[in-house]
Amino acid sequence: MLLFQGSTSARKSRGRDRAPPLVGAPAEGEACEARQRKHPVQPVSEKGPSKMPKLKTKSGAKKRFKMTGTGKVVAAQAGKRHGMIKRTTKFIRKARGTSVLNDSDAKIVKKYMPYNR
Repeated sequence: MLLFQGSTSARKSRGRDRAPPLVGAPAEGEACEARQRKHPVQPVSEKGPSKMPKLKTKSGAKKRFKMTGTGKVVAAQAGKRHGMIKRTTKFIRKARGTSVLNDSDAKIVKKYMPYNR
C-alpha cells in the first residue's frame, strides 16, 4: 500500500506510479525490429494453402498393427509374451504369426492411423 501526497489513508496505486515509456521505443501498434518473426510465414503453394493441422498417427498403433493392400488390419496374436509353459501345445501352435482383426476392432485402429488406408 502506498501513501499519496495530501492523503492520510493508504490506498492501492492502481498503476499510477508506472515508469514512463522508454525514449526511442516504438509507440503502441508499431512494429519493433527486435520482435520480427524468427520463422517467416510459409509461402502459399500453387495448389493453395497447406492443409493444417495434420493428424498424428498414434505411435503405439503403428508399432502393433499393419495394413494390408485391401485395407484390412493385421495384428500379432495375443497371449504369447510369457507363461508358455502352462499353455497347451495346440494354443501355441494356433497363435503363430499374425491375424486379421474383425471389423469392429479394425474401425478403431484405423482412427489411430489416419494415413495408412
